[in-house]
Amino acid sequence: MSALPRPADRSWWLEEALAHPEFAGEPRPRLPRDTEADVVVVGGGYTGLWSAYFLKEREPGLDVVMLEQDICGGGPSGRNGGFVNGFSDELGLLLELYGEEGRRTAELADRSIDDVGSWCVDHHVDAWYSAAGDLGVSTSPAQDEVVRAAVEEAAANGLGERYLPQTPEQVRARCDSPVFRSGLFSTHAAHVQPARLARGLRRVLLEQGVRIFEDTPVARFRPGSPVVAETPSGTVRAGRAVLGVNAWAHAWHAFRRDVAVRGTYIVVSAPAPEALERIGWTGGEGLYDFRTALHYVRSTPQGRIAFGGAGLRVARQGIGPRYRYDEGSVASLVSDFRRWFPSFAEVPLEAAWGGPIDMSAHHLPFFGSWEGGTVHFGLGFTGNGVGPCHLGGRILSGLALDVDDEYTSLPLVGATPKRFPPSWLFRPGERVVSAAILRKDRLEDDERRVGLLTSTLAHLPRRLGYNLGP
Repeated sequence: MSALPRPADRSWWLEEALAHPEFAGEPRPRLPRDTEADVVVVGGGYTGLWSAYFLKEREPGLDVVMLEQDICGGGPSGRNGGFVNGFSDELGLLLELYGEEGRRTAELADRSIDDVGSWCVDHHVDAWYSAAGDLGVSTSPAQDEVVRAAVEEAAANGLGERYLPQTPEQVRARCDSPVFRSGLFSTHAAHVQPARLARGLRRVLLEQGVRIFEDTPVARFRPGSPVVAETPSGTVRAGRAVLGVNAWAHAWHAFRRDVAVRGTYIVVSAPAPEALERIGWTGGEGLYDFRTALHYVRSTPQGRIAFGGAGLRVARQGIGPRYRYDEGSVASLVSDFRRWFPSFAEVPLEAAWGGPIDMSAHHLPFFGSWEGGTVHFGLGFTGNGVGPCHLGGRILSGLALDVDDEYTSLPLVGATPKRFPPSWLFRPGERVVSAAILRKDRLEDDERRVGLLTSTLAHLPRRLGYNLGP
């Protein structure tokens, strides 16, 4: 049982989805030659997929071309934990930044939680959508205060009915883990099989007439009128462009200091529905803790547990293979899984995978247009993109079509993101701070004292205005 689980092919979610013809679909060729379009969408993840969907919904006759360097859903959209949330957790920050417009932003983002489920029903996409809510749990004495503060903030912001405090007994009635203490239950949260959602979107877009080209990286991109996207096998000229490139935005000069790249990893167990029943975790709630490098955990309809953890490594030489599978990160997750669920000692962990995410300084996405108004982008989802990318698709489709509506007028549109320091300072500083954060989390897990230096370094990002965790 000590061996590490095998590396999944991209992710276990994608392996599962691609085994079914309705999600695998026919392979899409790379762009074969030069072509023209009304809109070119760069990136076949949730941001690009939802943008293309809403573009066609707004104007069915629009000629939309999508360019994806891998397969649709091959990046973060097919590798994440499948938590469908809005911005209610960030309402305090939204109110601080934007006043009541921040509340409107949170309300529209929350609408996407339900809209994703309705879309799955309307388009016959079995993405395992479940609106079972999320249970945030304290797993150490240090996290108890964080839980209390979260409950108090929710009540102060008018969300007391959405975030319900949970005693240790109430927490363990939902899921009986020996490390769980107090908690809070979020009533408006959902979950999906993320790769099924991405591949279902792909199918619907093809039915709508979107021209999708996979295995087609964009080698050069030139804004203007027309926009020009050059690939190794052909060029697309379009009137407008939508960029949904997630962590790969770090390679674009215009975004280099607007986003940082962080790795996140997941291990998945073998099916064990009887073991889930023994610990009482039968309601389908998602779980997360209040560490800075948090854990996010959910079950599947087959009785598996997917156990994820946020990493804090920043790309040094681009996005390399360690983001897909890093033995140290996986070993740490395996240890944490066994600590959370000792009753699963005989249940094997079948696969592990990782991937990069685009991290913004404020933990919120931002949307905008380049000068000239023909190129539009949405970035900085910081690992919480399943629901907000749906909102982002509404925003970006409206921007591309010069629509002024309740989505394009949100304060996240045109907001100037807080920038990260230049790489010569950020990379070494991030390594030191990340090590301190991980050390602090481990010490608190073991109920040991955190030294002054470790504590100071771990809290430094917050003191500098970077909202990177609880």
